Amino acid sequence: MTYQEKKSIVSLISTILIFVSYCLYMYPQYPEGGLESIETFRYWGSFVLILTVVSIVAHIIISIIFNTLFRITTREKEPRFADEPDKLNELKAFRNSFFVFILGILVAMGVLIIYQPLQVMFIILIISGFISNVTDPITKFYHYRRGV
Repeated sequence: MTYQEKKSIVSLISTILIFVSYCLYMYPQYPEGGLESIETFRYWGSFVLILTVVSIVAHIIISIIFNTLFRITTREKEPRFADEPDKLNELKAFRNSFFVFILGILVAMGVLIIYQPLQVMFIILIISGFISNVTDPITKFYHYRRGV
């Protein structure tokens, strides 16, 4: 397996673990008030902001650990350059991830049109962000395996 394939797998697993563990941490903190209370909006706002920060920091730490372990186990350095297939794979992964997220935003806005509570919109946005983050490494892995 190549460096890029291993990195895609690690990114996929770490994305899933970070999201699931954060959701399990935040679930008990859901406010007991009504659906349209200020505390509920504060909860969802903090959920998204903290998840973003935690996810970025965790991915940086995991990337450093992965590169260190890769160097120790294989005695190779990570590739310092990206050739044309690497750039093409990155662009395709970004395109697919972006498409999934935009589709999630459109669905979330559509939910508001049919008079669903705002919590449904937040949940759809969070889930579409998660699926978007999962789509990126899956697409990269697929294209590296397929050999674009």
